[in-house]
Amino acid sequence: MPARDFCLLVLVCLTWATNAIVCKLAFEAGAPPLVYASIRSVLIALAVSPWLLPLPPNAIRMAVAAFLIGGGSFGLVFVGLATASPSGVAIVQQLSVPMTTLLSVVVLGELIRWRRGLGIVMTLAGVLLVMWRPEAAGLETGLALAAVSAIASSIGAIMLKQMPAIQPLQFQAWVGLTGIAPLFIASLVFEDGQVEGLIRSGWLFIGAVIFSALIVSVVTHTVYYWFVHRYDASLVAPLMLMVPLFTIALGVLFTGDSFDLRMALGSLLAILGVLVIVQRTSRPEFRPGP
Repeated sequence: MPARDFCLLVLVCLTWATNAIVCKLAFEAGAPPLVYASIRSVLIALAVSPWLLPLPPNAIRMAVAAFLIGGGSFGLVFVGLATASPSGVAIVQQLSVPMTTLLSVVVLGELIRWRRGLGIVMTLAGVLLVMWRPEAAGLETGLALAAVSAIASSIGAIMLKQMPAIQPLQFQAWVGLTGIAPLFIASLVFEDGQVEGLIRSGWLFIGAVIFSALIVSVVTHTVYYWFVHRYDASLVAPLMLMVPLFTIALGVLFTGDSFDLRMALGSLLAILGVLVIVQRTSRPEFRPGP
């Protein structure tokens, strides 16, 4: 990979990691996570609306997959991020890689050998170590929601594998469209004081949601998919592990994330496990945007 392309991929990873920090700061300032997610969906849908049509062959399946990977997954992870650290969320979301692999075995009949099996076990062990709260003898709620988000995204990814190929911007259009109504309804049911929260977070909310929707989801996703088509998965997929590493570094610097021995060991196990899995994968996981 030429140095120019490598630097561009590093910028993509850094942008995705920055997104977690920006979202966390917006939530700490008072922005309700579900309202944030719904407005983000609106902006995505508007930005890529020209690519919504023509309808794919199985529009209902596409809508479900888009919601699981998009609005449903992001709604859960944003609610989790409101209470959990960006570093912890970044590691727990690596759960999507082994979950997609396991679902491929169950649903698609794919085979895995012992090395990928070992990678799955390592990732699961690392994620559980990060999620575990020794003082409460239980799992941290925010990180548990991030884990459910990763599982939802994995189910959506398997549904996509069963469908004809779709252009990235068309899929993003479906991600935006299918997330609007469910997330607005979820906000009405589970949140209150939405208007006050948005006013309190002010320009931080406005800047964060525009950055998350347009720069992160639309622009960098398109760049990422260009890499997927241009380079082998064995090269691209391991390099994407820069995302959780950057998130941990930025979280420690800007949101005061704790990075103790338990977090370090869990992160190391999870990232090494993902590295083992993706090195045995024919193509990288489809990413609609972080």
